[in-house]
Amino acid sequence: MADWIDTHAASIARRAVRDLEALVGVSSPSGDVAGAEEAIAIAAALAPAEAEVSRLPCSTARHAPDLLLRLTGTGSRRLLLLGHVDTVIAHEHHRALEVAGDRLNGSGTVDMKGGVVLALGVLRALLDRTADFAAADLLLVCDEEWRTGDFGHTGRFTGYDACLCFEAGELDADGDDAVIVRRKAAGTLRVRAHGRSAHSGASPDDGRNALLALAAAAQAVAAHHAPTGPQRLTAVPTVLHSGDAFNVVPAAGELTCDLRADALASIEAVVDTIPAEVGGATLEPAILRRWPGMDAREPAAGLLARASAALGRPIIAAERGGASDASHFAATIPQTVDGLGPRGGGAHAPHEHVLASSLPTRAAVALAVADAALSA
Repeated sequence: MADWIDTHAASIARRAVRDLEALVGVSSPSGDVAGAEEAIAIAAALAPAEAEVSRLPCSTARHAPDLLLRLTGTGSRRLLLLGHVDTVIAHEHHRALEVAGDRLNGSGTVDMKGGVVLALGVLRALLDRTADFAAADLLLVCDEEWRTGDFGHTGRFTGYDACLCFEAGELDADGDDAVIVRRKAAGTLRVRAHGRSAHSGASPDDGRNALLALAAAAQAVAAHHAPTGPQRLTAVPTVLHSGDAFNVVPAAGELTCDLRADALASIEAVVDTIPAEVGGATLEPAILRRWPGMDAREPAAGLLARASAALGRPIIAAERGGASDASHFAATIPQTVDGLGPRGGGAHAPHEHVLASSLPTRAAVALAVADAALSA
């Protein structure tokens, strides 16, 4: 299969910058239906004409329907490719693609429209392998960046032989291409405070200070931060809103915290340690988002060994703290591999970029993993 990998990796790389420019040219922050529809239309146009196009209800209300592209073959294997078209960048801060040497700068380049470009390229390459699969699907969702409810697609793909997700790629410490087989569970904790307002100069003690209560809640959460502990728990307060005027005891407010650990149970345990009230202000905690952890190290070991042999160089199994939709599939599709996208940096930031030099090498990695999944 070395010729199939080399030929299609070169083909994907030749058109990748142009395809990425088209996708990044669309501003598609999560929840914006018009932007999602335009990005989905471009993705469908870049797909092979032979792919069956369907739209699936998004897991999150008031989002555009997700896109499913399916190739049907005469074999027995079933392969799922996975990505998302939404970004976290608001319209007013969106940046179209700009080429600066090896850097392809732009909003959503690395998270994850660059990965979508490679996934579409792999789908096109699979037209040469229809005898090896019964179904090769590419699922592109519109709500990955801010989904607080349940993921709605897991059952549809239960029993598939492999799931390949195209979040950003990376190198290991020795400079070898790495893919992601382990991710932490993730939770978003919201704490609401209910106090009582009062004049902060004339009668401050008549109030119940919601801001101080939330500050205590933030300290309680941060006290559990133990990234080198047995559950590798990170507990980080990230957003705090309270108060409307400089001379009024704040009566209400809201705190948001980002929690990550090997298991969801460790995240949920943090909630139990938040005090019910502080200084007379009551605290109401709730976990808005629960993303499962992912550990495919053992199931994916043979897959990556075969892929490395087909590629002629090592593909390293790595782990990452960030959440991904791959985590939702790992429990029902044991051979789940993530991090198959191009390399870059600056996700969610103004300096977000993809490295052009990584496009052919990462395309080859993705093709090698797809080959291994089909040839098991």
